[in-house]
Amino acid sequence: MRIEMLSTGDEVLYGQIVDTNSAWLSDFLFQQGFPITSRVTAGDNLNQLVDMLRERSKQNDVLIVNGGLGPTSDDLSALAAAMANNEELVEHAEWIAEMERYFAQRGRPMSPTNRKQAMLPKSATIINNPVGTACGFLVKLNGCSLFFTPGVPSEFKVMVKDEILPRLKQMFPNIVTPVCYRLTTLGRSESEIAAELESQLKLPENVDLGYRSAMPIIELKLTGPGTKQAEMEKVWQQLKGYVRDNTIYEGTVGLPKLVTELLTEKGLSLTVSEQYTAGLMAYQLYDAEAPLTGSEVTRNQQTSLVEYAKALRQKNHTDIALVLGDYKQEQKTFEVVLDTQQKTYHYQLKYISRIYSRTMLQDIFSTVALDMLRRHLSGLSLMTPNIWMEAIEL
Repeated sequence: MRIEMLSTGDEVLYGQIVDTNSAWLSDFLFQQGFPITSRVTAGDNLNQLVDMLRERSKQNDVLIVNGGLGPTSDDLSALAAAMANNEELVEHAEWIAEMERYFAQRGRPMSPTNRKQAMLPKSATIINNPVGTACGFLVKLNGCSLFFTPGVPSEFKVMVKDEILPRLKQMFPNIVTPVCYRLTTLGRSESEIAAELESQLKLPENVDLGYRSAMPIIELKLTGPGTKQAEMEKVWQQLKGYVRDNTIYEGTVGLPKLVTELLTEKGLSLTVSEQYTAGLMAYQLYDAEAPLTGSEVTRNQQTSLVEYAKALRQKNHTDIALVLGDYKQEQKTFEVVLDTQQKTYHYQLKYISRIYSRTMLQDIFSTVALDMLRRHLSGLSLMTPNIWMEAIEL
């Protein structure tokens, strides 16, 4: 089974927009047992699209084409499909009726230009779009099933989930759903982790161990067929033992959400103050719906960071105050204070790796601070060995 995605549009090809649809589709279909084998991109060039449809249909069982179904002149997917299949475009009356109903429900007349969206290859099978005017369609070419889908993410996702996935399950009824174990670490390099794990672990056949580096974290993934789950579970428990001290979460929960869950479980509230990170940590916590009683971004406190954290916690009547100081570039140091009702923790962190952009340093510092809070809430020591940081408790 070979499934490929073809993303279309000059704006995608030239990087003017980020192609989130392809990333979402790859992840979604993988979870369903239909891993994408390859992804390609084409611009708004009719001859190129025709050639690619003919070529890629010979290489794949399924080709999911995204974009180019709108009502404007640069929407070329339907015409390209017809030309590649040596057939004509015809107006599909059933989709005209559907669009008229769509506009009538919104109290608007249908523009004549929308009729273009019902001009499909003669052999096409319409795929319903309940949230937009661009229907999808299915054609066969060189034994390959070509699914044409709208580029609008909300429309694309509904169509994939409700229309295309059921068809794939009918086409490939004996698919074994894969299993993917994930965890995320902080404080070790990808090469260091890989060297240790690959010298210690023996993987079952058809099971892969992968790494994803997104500074400052490393995600580990153990992937294989569902038939190997029992063997994979044993390997996974061994793997977790090797990286236990640097693991910040398992699965895909994310650090801000995990901190939120821990605060909620313990019935604790939090307030945060940031200088160098400029509200990044607060944004992540608000997005995770953490029990925040307040947040602020400051430039320079007149008092020490410890005194400021204590005063902030009392002023906001909160259980925990987390205060992130400024980054002193000459010394490459950064201060963080975690103030609780029982104890105040004050650390100076010296950055010892190569200098990244300000945005990257903000990501690193906010992640380290959030992990300090996670470790405190989990009853662990606040700092773990970190190849990028030297931590001094003050």
